[in-house]
Amino acid sequence: MKLSGKTAIVTGGGKGIGYAIVRRFLREGARVVIADSDDDLGTKAVEDLADLGDVEFVSTDVGERLDVHNLVAATKNAFGDIDILVNNAGIASGKDFLTMKESEFDAVMRVNLKGAFLCSQAVAKQMVARVEADGPPGTIINISSVFDKLALPEQLAYCVSKAGLKQLTNVTAQALAEYGIRVNAIGPGSIATDMMDSVNDDMKAKQRVLSRTPLGRVGEPEEIAGIAAFLASNDSGYITGQTIYADGGRLGLAFTIDKVEADET
Repeated sequence: MKLSGKTAIVTGGGKGIGYAIVRRFLREGARVVIADSDDDLGTKAVEDLADLGDVEFVSTDVGERLDVHNLVAATKNAFGDIDILVNNAGIASGKDFLTMKESEFDAVMRVNLKGAFLCSQAVAKQMVARVEADGPPGTIINISSVFDKLALPEQLAYCVSKAGLKQLTNVTAQALAEYGIRVNAIGPGSIATDMMDSVNDDMKAKQRVLSRTPLGRVGEPEEIAGIAAFLASNDSGYITGQTIYADGGRLGLAFTIDKVEADET
């Protein structure tokens, strides 16, 4: 098992991609703390996954510094030093640019970007202290999106937050390199999560998604979890400051694909 004996924090781990990452990490031998603002989701996730290994839930608002401090303290108290942080918590707000309220913009940035900064800083301080005491370095993984490069007008705040997260990945990777701490990101394309439910229920919308996806299908959360396990393991020991795009070929596509038929399943 690639992550045997390691301790990980996964924010937004109560559902979707975060949940899949928690499950994969447990199967790889890691001890995992789920940090989520939804107590019901977090509690249920622990109940569902407890048979796979050591997993705990800590109710956390990643945009609140005190909550992040408590998350780090609770993780160390439960499992010891922190080896892996996955900044997965994120929200979206479908608002028109001309009518978007300042508070709506701030809410997305607070979770998607500020939250990743606060968690990264708090965990990195623990990792640096361990390295300075001759311990092993850790790794940080940010869950970004193809929309750190692409523009979606009705998701302005989300796109801007993910572009910021890409730079947070780049800069923190440089800042922590001297300690051997690696920082990377994953940029998913269209993945079968709750955000895709409305698309799955609309045949035309699904056809639009598939028309810009050369592999011709929506990705699965488990496929993102596999990349996270790779980035968290020693197999990626010489990789830092990178974003791996798991998008079915979307970013490399110059034009949409003609005559795409949406799968009825």
